[in-house]
Amino acid sequence: MLCYCWKSRNLYSLLLNTFLGTKSEVLDVDNPDLEKYPLFVKAKRYQCFLEAGDVLFIPALWFHNVISEEFGVALNVFWKHLPAECYDKSDTYGNKDPTAASRAIQILDRALKTLEELPEEYRDFYARRMVLRIQEKAYRDDYS
Repeated sequence: MLCYCWKSRNLYSLLLNTFLGTKSEVLDVDNPDLEKYPLFVKAKRYQCFLEAGDVLFIPALWFHNVISEEFGVALNVFWKHLPAECYDKSDTYGNKDPTAASRAIQILDRALKTLEELPEEYRDFYARRMVLRIQEKAYRDDYS
């Protein structure tokens, strides 16, 4: 089994997994749509081959892709590595977004819906202002 892993803030798919469900929108990792995902080329790719009995640990927030060359069985195990209060009490395995992240996304969705009440030029201006504020307040400078 061939396995690829990436750790990078340049992977749109990492965010899309969180916001749009369980599948990445970057469907072909060997030939991504660079017009749609221009930062994909900046992501560092790690590659390994797994054989029967091998185990691979993929850290939280890492995007991964697997190509099975023959029949195999994969097992996902999620570790709850954040304090218990960060998780929804009904989330037994820790595979949902932390509750604070879920609430923040809901608030952002409501804010974006509210911006729809403005004319396009104003909506664009205030949406960009929101993005800059999020970058200023929430982005890490040392993330690679």
